[in-house]
Amino acid sequence: MFNPRRLSLARKRRRLTARVLAEKADLAADTISRLENGSNPPDDITITKLVQALNFPRQFFFDQDPQEIDTGAVSFRSFSKMSARERDAAISAGSLGLQLSAWIDDRFSLPVPSLLDLSYETDPEMAAYSVRQSWSIGERPIGNLMGLLETKGLRIFSLSENTASVNAFSFWRDNKPFIFLNNFKTAESSIFDAAHELGHLVMHKHGDPKETRSAEREANGFASAFLMPAKDVRARISRRITIDTVLQSKKRWRVSAMAMAYRLNSLKLLSDWQYKSICIELGKRGYRAGEPGGIDRETSAVWRKVLTQLWSEKTTKNDIADDLHLPLDELEGLIWNLAGLDQRPKNPVEGPRAIS
Repeated sequence: MFNPRRLSLARKRRRLTARVLAEKADLAADTISRLENGSNPPDDITITKLVQALNFPRQFFFDQDPQEIDTGAVSFRSFSKMSARERDAAISAGSLGLQLSAWIDDRFSLPVPSLLDLSYETDPEMAAYSVRQSWSIGERPIGNLMGLLETKGLRIFSLSENTASVNAFSFWRDNKPFIFLNNFKTAESSIFDAAHELGHLVMHKHGDPKETRSAEREANGFASAFLMPAKDVRARISRRITIDTVLQSKKRWRVSAMAMAYRLNSLKLLSDWQYKSICIELGKRGYRAGEPGGIDRETSAVWRKVLTQLWSEKTTKNDIADDLHLPLDELEGLIWNLAGLDQRPKNPVEGPRAIS
């Protein structure tokens, strides 16, 4: 049976309104709405037109209902800046990510989630300290945040959204934490975004993070404290702080220059006037739009191991996409810039393998 929910998912993923899709598929204006409402099944000619207009495999539209994501349970970074179309496209990517995650879980044994439930905690500094203590990482800088999160059972995917409006989002599903990162941003920004989403996952597990500005402030405060622990910062930073101090310090904690300056100000190591002056100078040097001379992008150890194992069994990304009935570009978008590997060989795989 043709699945109306699959049609809606594909349309939203392609960022199309029902009217625009009807025009692209050369269909009557109200056809898409009727099909998505399940009013009547499409004939073969209509299905062919939809497949061509959306560039999704035909079988995709006949699969079981996709795993829908409750938008009320999703933490969106920069939620207020997103258009409805951008939000729907990102949520649709999340649904496809769940489908890929289930495919991987059937074949590999990934680390079991190990996150504290800090829903009761309202102090981001204390929450960050508690997570560090729980994970036995002390006060030292985190050399590879993505690798750390993966060992603690977080499922990390990328977002192929070439827009500054969609930074990242996260949610819990079946007691598994998921993070989706926009990897078109700088490496430093992606690290902060990942820490921000970790804050949401531990502090707002049972809440509705997108509804309150305070939740965003808490997640930002958590990320800042988690990446730049107060004791370590105070011990390492000299009393006389200049812009060069900020640029040197950001390398130690692997954050952006702006995030470093903000942390110094929040710890009262920079006065408000000094902070403003340094931010202005950082902007003049190009640090507001990017991160000149930035760090290398972190990559996923889990995805690297999974893909290497699959390739050794001659299973390519094309094979995975075919098995999931997904367009190759959507599959690649979910793991883009994560594994740091090229593609290889062919043929299906079976049996779970441990990834640690």
